[in-house]
Amino acid sequence: MYTFLVALMVLDGIVLGLVVLLQSGKGGGLAALGGGGSPTEGILAGRQAATMLTRASWISGGTFMVLALVLSILSSRAQAPTSIIEDDFRAQQQLPAGEPQPVLPGGAETGAAPTPASETAPEATPAAGR
Repeated sequence: MYTFLVALMVLDGIVLGLVVLLQSGKGGGLAALGGGGSPTEGILAGRQAATMLTRASWISGGTFMVLALVLSILSSRAQAPTSIIEDDFRAQQQLPAGEPQPVLPGGAETGAAPTPASETAPEATPAAGR
């Protein structure tokens, strides 16, 4: 589902880019916003008839925004944070009572007294040349 929506969003982005690039410029840009040019091109001017490309850009832009919102929700749910303490507690509950406890590094079992370092260290051999 997630992969399908990502593919759909990429396809919609390509369509949106093509539709926007195919439209002709309205002229003026931000310079004509406040009333520059003719009186019919200002803020209070009437709307022009929407062309097929204008409608297609609105539809594909809206679809892009909706897909982005849905994908962000889906990705945040997939990576919900988990507690390390809860995971450890569940693992301890799943151990049967009859099985031996895990062995710690160094060979000592849990609950056993640690062995002194002198007992576990190998004996040093004297140097041959001395």
